Amino acid sequence: MATPRLTKPTIAVLEVLLSASDDAPAWGLSICRDADLGSGTVYPILDRLKTYGWVTTRVETEPHPGRPPRTYYALSGTGRAQAHAALEARRARRLRLPRFAGGTA
Repeated sequence: MATPRLTKPTIAVLEVLLSASDDAPAWGLSICRDADLGSGTVYPILDRLKTYGWVTTRVETEPHPGRPPRTYYALSGTGRAQAHAALEARRARRLRLPRFAGGTA
């Protein structure tokens, strides 16, 4: 399965989805809030992750009166495994990068 480009916004969205649970599901605006990103950034990322098969959606069946039903987003089993692997590989690469003291030689 292909891996989406792991930009900082994508990583932020994946981290929110990884921290979501059945008791506290992730829905559109909550993801925007928790990732500190705008909806114009978050929704395209969610659409892309859904295309990759990493994310599943379900629509709220009994919405609160006065607002439209929420769409809940969750990582699929494959998506959760792929997200963990991709984030771990990224962390490992970052740890191997040389660190500079900031001074001149």
